Amino acid sequence: MFFPLSYIIFVFTLILGSIISISSSSWFGAWVGLELNMMSFIPLITLKMNSYYSEAALKYFLIQALGSALFISSGFLSLLFFYISYILIFLALLLKLASAPFHFWFPQVMEGLNWPQIFLLSSIQKLAPMILLSYLLINSILIKMVIFFSILSAIVGALGGLNLLQLRKIIAFSSINHMSWMMIAISTGDVFWLIYFIIYTFILLSITSMFYNLQMFTLSNLIQSDQNSVLHSILISFNLLSLGGLPPFTGFIPKWMLIQMMVNMNMYIPLFFLLFSALITLYFYLRIIIMFIVLLNPIMNFNMKYKSLTSNTPMMMKTFFNFIGLLLPIYFLLI
Repeated sequence: MFFPLSYIIFVFTLILGSIISISSSSWFGAWVGLELNMMSFIPLITLKMNSYYSEAALKYFLIQALGSALFISSGFLSLLFFYISYILIFLALLLKLASAPFHFWFPQVMEGLNWPQIFLLSSIQKLAPMILLSYLLINSILIKMVIFFSILSAIVGALGGLNLLQLRKIIAFSSINHMSWMMIAISTGDVFWLIYFIIYTFILLSITSMFYNLQMFTLSNLIQSDQNSVLHSILISFNLLSLGGLPPFTGFIPKWMLIQMMVNMNMYIPLFFLLFSALITLYFYLRIIIMFIVLLNPIMNFNMKYKSLTSNTPMMMKTFFNFIGLLLPIYFLLI
């Protein structure tokens, strides 16, 4: 189990804070939900007395407190200056989402977390701000701002992940890149981004749970431990390729649907930057996968540790989710 039983109450209040924020009818109620969500996540970071966890919790608290202060002050400002307050609320939500150019805190916080907390920070913690962001898109100015910041997030998430050795930072910049796709989906429709978010959450769950079980944090850990077996190489490679959106894996399905939607709406310039960034992210995923391909050579397989296949059954079940994309041609045959 990822968290001790005594911390289940914090997981419950974390989800409850997101629900309160989503279902609120005022900006004050949304702010209360975001604060409950933030204060529930901090104890989950500091599960152990560790300086890295404490530093990550402090950085996360300061940034989220800054975003919350800007959010609630902008909500009160809406009584006098309507459009200015909505722009400030929009910027506060971008800060909470770690979207470029407010992404500077996200890789640093992710570097000090364990894999279960990384999964929560990259998925559940972004659900409420993204739904609040979809509520804001009431005029063309904010929609154009969303498209601009999504392009910026795509470029930063792609270029920032190059030449990194820490797996947690690679996942952090990958999350920033996926945020750009979801923000474009928010600007085109209210429902489709949720499909993208759900598929991304399942793929991220399979990757983080696998890295947590194998205790891998850097590229050197991939060589030093027993992950050079054929099974581990295949599972991790398929997960990373699905996260990168390579067909025919599951991660390609929402990107393909969004590409078709953007072509129909004549959004060629944002589509160019998103596809260009997706190619770069696939490049630094392939850097990880090439390590496994090299280590499959029996001559270089210097680590003789053995791990039974029964212990890998949960990871294999989660990885099979990535093969839903293989069934996509059957869908068109049925139509």
